[in-house]
Parts: sequence; structure tokens; C-alpha cells
Amino acid sequence: MTMTTVEQDGILSQEVTPQTARLEEGTMWLSAEEQQTPVMKIESSLCYLLTVRVIRARNIHQADVLSQTDCYVSLWLPTASTDKFQTKTIRNCKDPVWNETFYFRIQSQVKNVLELALYDKDVVTQDDHLFTVYFDIAKLSLGEELFMHFKCDSQRQQELEVGFALDNISGPLETIITNGVLVSRKICCLEVQVVEKKKKKEKKSVSKKEFSFKVQGSYEGTQDIMLGSDLLFSCSSPAKFHYARYKQPTLDVTLPGKKQPPAICSCAYDTGSPNVELHSIPSGKNMILAEDKGFDLYAKAEDCPDHLDVRLGFDLCMQEQEFLRKRQSYVAPALKKVLQLEQDLMDHETPVVAIMTTGGGMRSLTALYGSLRGLKKLNILDCATYLTGLSGTTWTMSNLYRDADWSQKDLDKQISEARKHMTKCKINSLSLEYLKYYKKQLSQRKKEGHKTSFIDLWGLVLESFLHDGKDNHRLSDQQRAIDRGQNPLPIYTAVNVKSNYSTLDFKEWVEFTPYEVGLQKYGAFVRTEDFGSEFFMGRLMKKIPESRICFLEGVWSSLFSFNVLYIWNLSHSSEDFWHRWTQDKIDNIEEEPLLPLKPHELRTRLFTPPGPLGSTLRSALTDRICIAQDHNFLKGFQIHNDYLENKHFCRWKDTVLDTFPNQLTQSEEFLSLVDTGFFINTSIMPLLKPERKVDIILHLNYSAGSQIQALDQTCKYCSEQGILFPKVDLSEEDKKNLKECYLFDGAETPGAPVLLFFPLINDTFQKYKAPGQKRSESEMDDGKVDLYSSCSPYSTYSVQYTEKVYDHLVQLGEYNVLNNKDLIMKALHTAVARKRQKET
Repeated sequence: MTMTTVEQDGILSQEVTPQTARLEEGTMWLSAEEQQTPVMKIESSLCYLLTVRVIRARNIHQADVLSQTDCYVSLWLPTASTDKFQTKTIRNCKDPVWNETFYFRIQSQVKNVLELALYDKDVVTQDDHLFTVYFDIAKLSLGEELFMHFKCDSQRQQELEVGFALDNISGPLETIITNGVLVSRKICCLEVQVVEKKKKKEKKSVSKKEFSFKVQGSYEGTQDIMLGSDLLFSCSSPAKFHYARYKQPTLDVTLPGKKQPPAICSCAYDTGSPNVELHSIPSGKNMILAEDKGFDLYAKAEDCPDHLDVRLGFDLCMQEQEFLRKRQSYVAPALKKVLQLEQDLMDHETPVVAIMTTGGGMRSLTALYGSLRGLKKLNILDCATYLTGLSGTTWTMSNLYRDADWSQKDLDKQISEARKHMTKCKINSLSLEYLKYYKKQLSQRKKEGHKTSFIDLWGLVLESFLHDGKDNHRLSDQQRAIDRGQNPLPIYTAVNVKSNYSTLDFKEWVEFTPYEVGLQKYGAFVRTEDFGSEFFMGRLMKKIPESRICFLEGVWSSLFSFNVLYIWNLSHSSEDFWHRWTQDKIDNIEEEPLLPLKPHELRTRLFTPPGPLGSTLRSALTDRICIAQDHNFLKGFQIHNDYLENKHFCRWKDTVLDTFPNQLTQSEEFLSLVDTGFFINTSIMPLLKPERKVDIILHLNYSAGSQIQALDQTCKYCSEQGILFPKVDLSEEDKKNLKECYLFDGAETPGAPVLLFFPLINDTFQKYKAPGQKRSESEMDDGKVDLYSSCSPYSTYSVQYTEKVYDHLVQLGEYNVLNNKDLIMKALHTAVARKRQKET
């Protein structure tokens, strides 16, 4: 590992570039291989003092029918403080003048966006929110004072006048850890201890004394200590709080018999209890907070180590890199044999082959078994490095990876076992015995610390559908199936969504492997066994037992996470009408003076809240019936000032909130995960990550209805995002009568992978039981596989097949692969030739 020190623009930075890939539990560094840029930086960075003076507003229109506006301004800068601040209220005035000043300590490397919200105060009803101005502090120059006039409504000539100043602040530089998108800042641990004192002659007392402690914005929030022992001298276990040092929070103490302060109170509210500003507590030393005849209060604050339990980086984790080296020993000889090459393939000549599947309930589960058996018979399975899935194909994958050597076998045993469960009666899954089991499991899951929902129940139902009894398998257990590189690496997919937003407006790709779970967009990953645990600022705070895989299968195939807008989009080609009602009203606004916009700076924007009708309609359209929620391992992180210049973030930047850093995922308590099919029915996105260097993708499609819709959507998405993807050009004849396989070599898009597209259709299988073997007259009925008619047994929502129906679909999936051996070989030859040409 090499480390270099760079000083630039007042930032002292250590760039860490590991030169070797040592497998080390909990490590936060990645192997950079040939990449010369650092994966992550530890920087000592300046903090500034931001002064905000709210001066006045003009021409504020009347929100109430019976009175003029009673205006106040709320200031919210979450990157600097937990608290929201507000001016005094100016009553019955459309041109209020405040002249109030507020101060914030800000980190120069963080994207600081100040939200200035104007409200009309109401005594009886909720205050009317008139508008919010979003102002990027990066627009300010150090040492200069600037007075801004924000034009909030040109027709009504509404205006908000605010003064800003940015100055250096005394004190040491702050140490931050960043990957260029997320920033982890220094956190401290506060220990508060109560020591009870009793006199020797004092009688035993059964009364208990309760102390309450609160640090707003800390991981723990509020903690209570109960004393009431019979000892002459007793000492409580300390109450611990982890908090961000930069927010300089206060420890609020409520002593026994004292009133707790109201949720919102002025500083003058007297509880009779001590409140301490934490920055006044010397680091590493005990400090007496209060002394009484019956007890003493002590506090000690210490800096937490800089080690992170969340991996910040955009490269592959070291375990996956190690897997790739081991998998090479299987793939290279397999390709040599399949392509009948005379010489061994060198490492740089060996293409990375990936098998990509789509969802489709039990139909996709069943058909995937057939496709994989076909690939096995062609010896292609040993050539594959990755296997990705979503929805129903994740059920097949999680079954296969219980066997550490599944791809080295003929798959007949696995197909037979799945057949048993696919054809059994499912009504037993709703029996009283099973319902009691579900209740017990959900109760246990909640007790462990997970947030349970109907999706967890769905996962338990899936377990009963696909297994005999309780299945203790976990995703991290699948490391056994890839520890020697003996099978392709499985990648499961989901999308993270946000309440009150449609999937069209907000979705973020999430990938699950036996090694890690992470969001590509932010370059943030946690160990698979730690997913679901509680994190704060990149540190593991509370370890929660890893979920059994049935609960993850429920997430990956969350059929019940739809909303009204999704159903509308499914049945109509255009979502424009309803989409208008579900988007925020955001406008770029004029400002005086007009400041030049730098690449990393955000435009000043105005948010106008919807009226009651719009809010109600939006909620009705976007609310999901149920959703899976897991503790957010991004919680506490902040967004880097230059995040919009980061190429990794930009590649996956496609939500309406990407330029609203205060509202991105790091501010959420939970991740809200749904089936990837609620956006595009594809698991291809992890394979388009440049670091995986995938050369060939076998696109196995199991969608209902249109077989090319998901592919068309993928092409459109990649084009919009600037992601390299081959051009898909099907003739009108092909769209009407699809063949079993299509080869798109990506020649017109240099750098794009070769794509082999396998739609799930019944074409020549009707007349051929195997490639080149025609069916006899008595066998013709076996070729009649009804996939998509209204009477088809293969509906996405069908949960039980007959043995004959199951067998026919497995045979069809296998046949469609075997019958297109020549196209597969052509694709492999093309990829090898390109790899060789690239090196010359």
C-alpha cells in the first residue's frame, strides 16, 4: 500500500493506493490494480464560518382569506446543524423586515445547500408554506460579503433579500474521509454516568430515580438511566451517545422529578436540569456535570477512530477481485475447449462472459433451469463469470448456490427438486400451522432489530412454496460456492425508492453479492453479513443478525410494492398526464447580483409546495401498498462539494433529486427496496459497471407480454445515461415474429459488450424436440407450449404447475439455447478477437 501527501487549496490530503489485494476483514481499502487514482482519501480540510442575515421580503401575497400574511423565514442547513432556525414573525405585513443574523460552521469539502423557507403563521391551522429557496453556499467567495435578491415570483414581484458572508474560522483542520461523492466526518462518543450516593444510616429505599439524557442528532437520540439499588454506593452503566462533532450539539439532562422540556421550546425554558454544550467538554477527561446530595453526574467525550465499516470506493471489492483470478482457471480452459482453439488463452485474451436474467415469477424460475441446463450441455456455463437475477430468477439462483459445486454437475437433481415444489399444493402454506410459524418468525425478526413489513411475510410464504420447512440459508453462505472460483459469481438486484415519488422520478440501483451489498451510484458498500445492521457516518453501531435468504427473496420479488401510477404506466404508453401531478414544482430563479455558475455549483432554485388537492392526489398515486425497509448504511454521510463532477456518480445520476443533496439517500433512516421490475425488468445494470469489464452478455428474457420491451427500455436508459450498450435494431417482421436468439455485436458502439438476446418464445420447438430431431406425430402435443395467451398456465401470478407444464417449460428453455449454439460460438469468437486486437 502506498500513501502520498498532497496539499492543494488549503486541503492536506493523503491518497491511498493499495498495490496488493490482501483479504482483510473489515478493511476499507480496495486494490487499484492498474488504476493510478486513489480509491479513497483521508483529508484534513478547512471549516468556514457562514453568516446569514435575513433582511427582508417584498410583495408577499396573501395566503389567508381574512388577514394579511404573518411571515417568518425558516433556515435549514443540515450539513452544519441538526436544528432548524427561524426568524421572528412579522404580523399583517406583505413587506416584512427582519434583519436577523444566523451563524453556521461549515465544512469546505461538503456540498452545503441552505434552504430558506417562507411561511405564513397560522394560530389555528398548520402554517402555510409559501415557498423555499435553495442556495448553494459554494457560490460564495471567502472573505467577501454578498447581498442577494432572490426573485421568487416575477408576476407578483415577490422577492427575498438575504446577506451572506464566508470567513475563515479559528481552530484545527477537520479530518474527513471521502470517495469524491460521500464524505464521512469526525464523530465523537460521549459517555454519561450517574454515581449515586447514600448515607450509611439511610434506610433501604424501594423508590427508583430516572435520569433522561438527550443529544439531538446523535445516533442514540435519547437514553434513560434508572437508579434504585440497595447498595451504599452504586454507579450506573454509562449512557453512550455517538454524535458528529461539527454539529456541536447539546446534552439535555432531565433529573429525577423534573419536567422534560417540550419538543419545541425556547432557550429560556427552565427544567431545573443541566444542559451542556458538548464542545465545552475536554476530550478524554471526566467532567462533573452536576453534584447533588444523592448523586453526581459525570461525562467524558472522545474522538472515535477514523476506521469505517462502510467501504467507500467504486472499484470491485478485494474478495471479488480474488474470485476473478480464481475463476480465470475455469473460464480460460473452458473457452479453449468450446472454441476449439489450438493455444491456451492468455489472461488479457479471455473475455468476461455474463448470464443476465429477467423476472417473471414461477415462469422465470422454471425457464432458467432449462436455460442453464442447455448452457451446461454446451459447456458454456464454465465460460461464464457472472450470473445476475431479479424477481423469480433470484429464487432459482438462491436454490442453486446452496450446492457449492452446482455448475460442475448436470443440474438434473436441482431441476427435479424444484419440480417437486412447483407441483405441490400451495394451500398448505396458509394453514393454521404455517400462520403460527409466520407470526413467530416475524416476531423474532422484529426482536432482532429489523423493521418488519408485509414483504417479510411474503418472503416466509415463498419459503414455504419452495422448501420443506425452515430454510436457514443466508446470502453470505454462498461464499462457499465461489471460494474456489468454481461457479459464476451471483449478483441479485433491487432498486431503492423514495416515498411520495414514482419510480420514474426516483430509483437507485442496489446490488447484492455473497460478499457485499451496495449502491453503485454512491460507491458505498457493506459486507453482506452486515446488511440490515445500523450504521452512523460509516461506522457499525448495532450489529443485527443477517437476514435469512427468504426475506431477501421477498425484497427481490416484492410484487406488492406497486402503486397506482405504476399500474397506469403498465396499461398506457404515456405517463405524462399523471406524471404532472406527482412532480415537485421546481424553478430556476433569477438572483441579483447574477453570479457566474461553476461546474460543481448548483443553480438557485425555488420550490413551490402543491395545494391540498395536488398533495392528496400525489399521495394517492405514489404511495405503495407495502415496501421493504432496511436500516440505511449511508445514514449520516454527507455529499461532497464536487459530487456532480464525479464520473461514477454522473453515470448513475438519473433521479429528480440528484441536484438536491439534502434529500438524497444519506438523509434517510431506511432504504426502501423494491423489485427491479418496477422500473425495468432487467438485472443488467451491475454488468455495465465498467470495473467488471464484461465482454459478452447472454440476455435470457422471461418477461410476460412483450419480449423486447425490457430490452428497448434498457437501450433507452443506457443512451440517456451515456452507458456503453450495443445498438438493438430489430425489423418490424422480427418484432412480430421473434426468433429464438439475436446477436447484437456492438460494432457501432466501441467498448460496448456483445449481446445475445434470448426471448422466451415457442418457435421451432413446436416441430423439433431437440436440435435436428423432428417430432413424430404422437409427440406434436409436447411442442404446444402456450406461453402468453389468456389461458396460459404460465401467468406471472401462477404459483403451481402440473408436472407436464413444468417439464415443457424446462425443455423449451433448454432447447432454445441448444438450438442457437452457432450464434453463441460466433459471439464468443468475436469477443476473443476483440480482446486480442485491443492488446496489439
